[in-house]
Amino acid sequence: MRKLIIVALLCFITGTPLWAGGYQVSLHGQKQIGMGLIGTSLNLDASAAFYNPGALALMPNKFSIQAGASGIFASTAFQMTEPSVYQAKTDNPLGTPFYFYAAGMITDKLAAGIAVNTPYGNSLKWEDGWAGRFLIDEISLTAITIQPTLSYKITDNISLGAGFIYTIGSVELTRSLPLEGPDGEGSVNIEGSTSNIGFNAGILYASDHGLNIGVSYRSRIDMEVNDGDAVFSVPTSLASRFPDSKVETMLPLPANLDIGLSYQFTPDLMVGLALNYVFWDAYENLTFAFEQNPDLDDISPREYSNTLIVRVGAQYRVNDALYLRAGGYFDPSPVNEIYFSPETPSLDNLAFTGGMSFLPMQNLSIDLSLLYIMGLEGEREFEPANFGGTYKSRVIIPGLGISYNF
Repeated sequence: MRKLIIVALLCFITGTPLWAGGYQVSLHGQKQIGMGLIGTSLNLDASAAFYNPGALALMPNKFSIQAGASGIFASTAFQMTEPSVYQAKTDNPLGTPFYFYAAGMITDKLAAGIAVNTPYGNSLKWEDGWAGRFLIDEISLTAITIQPTLSYKITDNISLGAGFIYTIGSVELTRSLPLEGPDGEGSVNIEGSTSNIGFNAGILYASDHGLNIGVSYRSRIDMEVNDGDAVFSVPTSLASRFPDSKVETMLPLPANLDIGLSYQFTPDLMVGLALNYVFWDAYENLTFAFEQNPDLDDISPREYSNTLIVRVGAQYRVNDALYLRAGGYFDPSPVNEIYFSPETPSLDNLAFTGGMSFLPMQNLSIDLSLLYIMGLEGEREFEPANFGGTYKSRVIIPGLGISYNF
């Protein structure tokens, strides 16, 4: 029983997108989302503070303000390994990641900006009483990053920049425990919050002939939770063995290296390619400690692998008041197939995107995007709990933004 309970507690932050999960939330600008989430080689507006801080000093306007949000409608289906015919699915609440950017030229060569966004965050809820309830019932998490940024134009075609990243996050999780009492199964609710710092840096080359080349790097950030709260609901006869406890753990947000190319083929048509290398191998295992119950302390292997995400996108100007966009990408899962937990049902993802911008007046742009993600069906197992089956997922993400450049 102790092993079952440890497995049930192991992953209270394991693999969630807030703290080093099997995917990242990359919804940081409706224009970029519409083009397959490319952005490293673009100097469109203040969103460069996140995508490539080196591009800010080459913005086409002196000042730029941008804000927006997306709605995440996600579902995951599970089929237990044969010969079982058991099935379950998630009933996730709506996720609403957002962003805000502001940037301006201080001098002819120096630009400053601020980025506030949510690169990690999601919600997941499995149906009541599902077979994996001892691993996860429900999780809700948020993360916000605040990034002041400076960018300097070395020449008319080359600029570089860097930003300081302050990340804050919180998580709440509920899961069942294999402990029967008069009121049914036991459960545990865990809440934690943390913060830490990091940086990003980048460089952009924008030729006079329509070719842009960008490189950016976002540092690893270790998120240490030193005072999480674990509250147990167990039969009275077992209460002394499961006292409410403080929880300590550390998980890494992996570093990212992005390389982007874009080319203005005609005055109206731009096409881009981006390669996003994610250093997921930083997530080797999860170590945790329960202050009031050291017997539950454990180390759980994760053994994530680095991934390369390939993105393509295009933008077409219909006229001065209307822009159309399309793109797509392939995002392979970093999760080890034998340590695949239903807290993070991260499959190989194939995605298609579209978008448009409408300019009702000079300098003002209303930006729309739509992202459709297919989690390619695959058989996975969480070996420590001997729990496995076939997973598949679908995500639809509409987005709305507004930008003003002058």
